[in-house]
Amino acid sequence: MKAVPLELKQANAFVAEHHRHHDPVYRDKFRVGCEMGGEVVGVANVGRPVNRNLDDGRTLEVTRLCTTGEKDVCSFLYSRCARIAKEMGYSKIITYILDTESGTSLKASGWHKEADVSGRNWSCPSRPRKTTAPTCNKQRWARDL
Repeated sequence: MKAVPLELKQANAFVAEHHRHHDPVYRDKFRVGCEMGGEVVGVANVGRPVNRNLDDGRTLEVTRLCTTGEKDVCSFLYSRCARIAKEMGYSKIITYILDTESGTSLKASGWHKEADVSGRNWSCPSRPRKTTAPTCNKQRWARDL
């Protein structure tokens, strides 16, 4: 496995093709890919926390992590995202997973479960949103840097 830099357009094309329940992101702070045998097999997009209460200027969020299913790619990408965020001067990194997911890759890369989060639909009449994001309960995971 090898980390590779990606342009937003490249990462979004990968997410559009392979992610099972999220659309590509509009923007991010950085993104990183995982390459095996000369082929990109996973990508991660990292940006500001979606929850404005957590957006303190010192925290980043892995907003997309998507792979083609190869073993250990998720753990590799979570670890790499944390390392890059630390080098950039951030003190914490977070991500959300579905309540039905185990978090094995996060545990393996040194993250801890921080909270259970109730699902919700963010669309409202004053600010309608069209999204494919799941509205089920989620888990928030974090790693102090």
